[in-house]
Amino acid sequence: MRLSRFAALTSSLLLAAGAALFGAGQASAQADFGYVALGDSYSSGVGAGNYDSASGSCKRTTRAYPALWAAAHSPQTFSFTACSGARTGDVISGQLGPLNSGTDLVSITIGGNDAGFSDVMTTCVLQSESTCVNRVNQAKAYVDSTLPGQLDQVYDAIRGRAPSAKVVVLGYPRFYQLNGSCVAGLTEGERSAINGASDYLNAAVAKRAADHGFTFASVVGAFTGHEICSGDAWLHSVNWTNIGESYHPTAAGQSGGYLPVFSGKA
Repeated sequence: MRLSRFAALTSSLLLAAGAALFGAGQASAQADFGYVALGDSYSSGVGAGNYDSASGSCKRTTRAYPALWAAAHSPQTFSFTACSGARTGDVISGQLGPLNSGTDLVSITIGGNDAGFSDVMTTCVLQSESTCVNRVNQAKAYVDSTLPGQLDQVYDAIRGRAPSAKVVVLGYPRFYQLNGSCVAGLTEGERSAINGASDYLNAAVAKRAADHGFTFASVVGAFTGHEICSGDAWLHSVNWTNIGESYHPTAAGQSGGYLPVFSGKA
């Protein structure tokens, strides 16, 4: 009986010690977690306000989804290198420094600037519907011919530097609710063409991400009902006093659109 009690006590102590060690291992693994946020203005947070002055023209903000996710999950290391206006080449040349073999999670939005998004929107706002549609078609042709190779270069560079990281590639929202509340501005034909171009870009980005074993996260569903002309927009329309924020997510678009989508994939 004494031996049995001793054995039971010993077993209990060993199990408790093992549980403690296992829990410590889990805590250590969590403490070592590293997250790097790459990309363009949709990741830096242009449009959400409260920009970090130290980030300069990159316009990074604590209201952007990467910073919000990091604040909620407290990774041991968080490197935020996303930058307004970034193209694929800018990511490769200037944003990948924090990546290493210990990086666990990477997020990125990229491709819109390469495809000429800003020029498309400027053309559509200032010129005729036919000119707008022609410019959209030029952008789609670029997405077919050139963008896939540029995305491959970025994704290869990320994987080369962070071989074990989970990489989440986020897409772009549709910008307009068709037949919505807008009574002025672009025509419905222009709005439809712009939405179609966004879908076209997202499809190309998703294909390249999947081919590299990365996770693609669409934000189209999250922004449905919150497009421009919806009455509850999470996107800025044309802002003539701050043109750079035009067609970018508001703070609500970052916290209510991008953040939950990313959190569901991270």
